[in-house]
Amino acid sequence: MNDEPRPGGVLVIDKPGGPTSHDVVSRVRARLGTRRVGHAGTLDPMATGVLVVAIGEATKLVPWLTAHDKSYEATIVLGVETDTLDADGHVVRRVDPSDGLRDALRQAYGAVLPPLLLDALTIERQRVRQVPPAYSAIRNDGERAFAQARRGETPELAPREVRVRCLDLVQCAADPPSLSVSIDADKGYYVRSLARDLAAALGTVGHLSKLRRTRSGCFTADEALSLEASADEMRARIQPLARAAVRALPSVKLTDDAAIDARHGRAVSMGTVRPGPHAWIAPDGALVAIGEVDADGRGKVIRGFVQEDRQRP
Repeated sequence: MNDEPRPGGVLVIDKPGGPTSHDVVSRVRARLGTRRVGHAGTLDPMATGVLVVAIGEATKLVPWLTAHDKSYEATIVLGVETDTLDADGHVVRRVDPSDGLRDALRQAYGAVLPPLLLDALTIERQRVRQVPPAYSAIRNDGERAFAQARRGETPELAPREVRVRCLDLVQCAADPPSLSVSIDADKGYYVRSLARDLAAALGTVGHLSKLRRTRSGCFTADEALSLEASADEMRARIQPLARAAVRALPSVKLTDDAAIDARHGRAVSMGTVRPGPHAWIAPDGALVAIGEVDADGRGKVIRGFVQEDRQRP
């Protein structure tokens, strides 16, 4: 396998159910013949949909590619809980949904929802703190929570701040009882935890039977490529580094002198630029750095990029 400077950029893969996100990265590495491949935002093996894959210098963009909201379509089976809170886990508890819940599932129609369903959805729409699933990659006492859970332990995970931008009921069924929802939420939100918490608000237990990510930041399922695509198809769909950066971040066009300073890690006079990280673009269209501006209007390089991509954003 040759580590050539090209291809470099971002490839949006439509992950199938089954492989892990790391498996997807391994396949892209093999297909393109390059070691420098990573991904932005893990999808569980059961889940499908948008997985943003970074290649070459774009691996440096991953912290910013993972920082944005994501959209999902999910189906929640009610009455059955699994240890992983999804269909890949082992059943650990059954709580038969009440007759009232089954009636509410039958009566739900369009925008008119029975109070039981509406109240449960409202609770989740207003959620600002969420306890992650035990089977997660969060570190707890120095090791991954899933490692503790696999040993039969119950990791005590602290609630994390989350924000739900949109949560809608798409459809539901009473036999077997289930809900399908669409959701927009910020980074760090666990849809498996939604299955647990929404079911609890309905007086039962639940787990995910389906999960599809339809959007990760600015990258959508419409532009995603099958994992079975050929190497030539993948190369043709790689979004150049600068183009991916200006899609994911606000951008600033540098002067020639400023670009030289930035490439050497020196502070750059930026003038009036709003706070937060920006993609700094050279006059020739190349991505020079991710940088931010202090209160005095001086730009500081957060992460620099080598000049392997000369295509314009």
